[in-house]
This record gives sequence, structure tokens and C-alpha cells, in this order.
Amino acid sequence: MTEARIDFDHVWMKFHRGQTHDSLRDLLPAMARRALRRAPDPSELADQDFWAVRDLSFAVRPGQVLGIIGSNGSGKSTTLRILTKILEPTRGECSITGRVGALIEISAGFHGDLTGRENVYLQGAIMGLRSRDIARKFDDIVEFAGIGEFIDTPVKRYSSGMNARLGFSIAAHMDPDVLIIDEVLAVGDFVFQERAFGRISQLARSGIPVVVVSHQLDRIAELCTDAILLERGVVRCQGTPTECIAAYVQPQAVAEEDTRGASATSPVVYREISVVGDDTVRSGGEVTIRVSGTVQGSFPSSVDPLLFRLRSLTTGQVMYTSGTRQLGVELPEGRDFDAEIQLQMNVAASTYMLEAAVYDTLTRRNFVRSPAIRIQVTDPGTFAGAVQLNAKVRFRESR
Repeated sequence: MTEARIDFDHVWMKFHRGQTHDSLRDLLPAMARRALRRAPDPSELADQDFWAVRDLSFAVRPGQVLGIIGSNGSGKSTTLRILTKILEPTRGECSITGRVGALIEISAGFHGDLTGRENVYLQGAIMGLRSRDIARKFDDIVEFAGIGEFIDTPVKRYSSGMNARLGFSIAAHMDPDVLIIDEVLAVGDFVFQERAFGRISQLARSGIPVVVVSHQLDRIAELCTDAILLERGVVRCQGTPTECIAAYVQPQAVAEEDTRGASATSPVVYREISVVGDDTVRSGGEVTIRVSGTVQGSFPSSVDPLLFRLRSLTTGQVMYTSGTRQLGVELPEGRDFDAEIQLQMNVAASTYMLEAAVYDTLTRRNFVRSPAIRIQVTDPGTFAGAVQLNAKVRFRESR
């Protein structure tokens, strides 16, 4: 088996909330207090301490692209800072073999008073390249970044997008053995993002390991071979991008009684949601969903008692939303119901999630959600794209 180029071995990272000692007057008494007591065990949390990353392990081998996803505060950026040696972990080990090309902060490592040209040479030298090697790559770096007319302008005059483009271009063209990219690529325009992710794919195919952090789930699904979903510093899911994205976008932190039942104020209790027949359908085909429950009482006109959403488990995007209010269908009040929803799956081949909800259009909140079900759409091989238009071609004889 090929030796891993990145090893993250049972890493923990601790931070402290609140004030830090930023003056000599505060620092000296604190040092004296620490000298009089035993050194704290790093596994113990002092007052206002918290774990930003807890017992995180992964390995990335040549040719693998690891995507790290999660909400804000989940530990993604901390993980990248440990990878790039900006932070030293409280516990555990992090090792990387080879030269690292990294872009984890806009203009990170740039000297604001130096020009773009000077910063290219500075960054290349930091990465261990000789001047003639940097000169050989210089034109490609500038062309890829698309800032040729500003290359002799101090980078403090650059926009955030220009900084990100130059930073990525340097990281991706200096022959890195490992590439580490953070969400900063999101500041670039669409055309540059397409080029950047294409370059990442090219580097991955060449055999180098890549780590990408992004909220762009479609990019993670398209680019990555493996993924990790972090939640408050802990691995919630580790596996394929589809598995991790599915875990991320499915209803989170919903209590069991709220998943299958209803809150005290909800006008509807859901008992079951299921697919009638096979849950695998060809693109363009029809699928029938059965939803059963009880209408407990009346509800205002702003509430849709049976709203349903179809979400892509590849990208996390909501593909379709409708409901009884929009379709002009009334649910019987104060009675049990058993409804069938028929959907024509004019979508690309992928895995989708369908859930029903009692939804208030004024507050834009769910009273309650039903359990989610998965629908697998297969590819008939007749089209490419995001939607199925069921195209038909007919030739007519010319006169």
C-alpha cells in the first residue's frame, strides 16, 4: 500500500475563551501562579477552556482528495491550521511528507508593501524553490491568476478576489507534494473557481494528496474521493462525499418526538412517510410517496399542513418544494389522513431525500418534519445536465 503523505493521528486542540494576558502587568502574576502549581494535564479543561478539535484522525494518500465539511465553528479551519503548522496540537500528531502548497487565508504570507511579482518570488523561496525555478513558473502563475496588469502593484492594493487568485495560483504551480485549500476560493468569480477546481483535479490526478475545506457541497461531491463531516470538533461522519453530504443536509438535532410526531403547537402529527413500490426510478420516471398522519386541529392560512421538499444528497441543494396550499388541496381537519404524492423525477441521476413538513410561511419555520426517505434516480443515458427535459427529435423531409 502506498505510504500516506498526510497523517492526522488522534489530534486534540484546546482553546481558551475570554481574556488573554496582553500586558506585562497581567502576565507576570499569571506566570508566578503557574510556577507554584504542577503543570496541568492537557487532557483536562480549565475554566473557559474548550476543545476545538477532539480525537480527529485521518490519512490522505497520493491521488486522494479529502473534503472537510461542517457548519461554522465545527473545527474545519483549526484542522487546516494544524495541518499547515500554524498551530501545534494539544495532543496527537500531525505529519506531512513533502512540500506543501497551501491557501488557507486570503493574502496569508503576502507582504502588503511588496508587489505581486515580489510576493511570488517570496512565496516560492519560502517553499524552498530556487530563483530560476520560480522564474520558469512565473508567467504561468500570473496568467492563471489573471492579474497581469497589476503584477507590479503592491498587493495591499489588491481586492480579496485578486489576493485569493494569486495565492491559489502560487500554491498550485510551485510543484507542491501536498495541496491544502480553504474556503477562500469562494471569493473568486465563477470563471476563476472553475479554473481553480480544474487545476485541483489535475493535481490530484497527477498523484498528489489534496485536502479541501468548502461550504460548496457540489464542489466537494465533484472533486473529492473521501470526506469528513465535523460537528463541534468531532467527526460526525467519515466516508464518501455522498455519505457525508447526506449526513450534513438531513435534519439535524431534531428530537425523536419531533421527527415522527409533532410539537405541542403543531396542527398535524405525521405517522409515516414511505415510497410506494421501488425507491429506485429512472430519470424522467414517476415515483409515488405515501404520507400518513392526523390533523389535530385547525390552522391559519399561513400554515401549509403538508409541504414536501426534494433535496439532492450530492450537493445539498433543495431541488423542488411544493405543498397542499400551493396545489389547492385541503387536508381533512380533526381526522386521520393517508395522502399519496406523485412526482415525475425530471432530475439527473443521483440520490435524493424527500421530507414532509408542517410549514409556516410567515415565520418560515417548520412546526414539525416527517422522517426523511431516500429516492435513487438512475441515468437512462439520454442526456447530461441537472434536469431531464425528455427531449424528442423528429426529422422532416425537406421540400
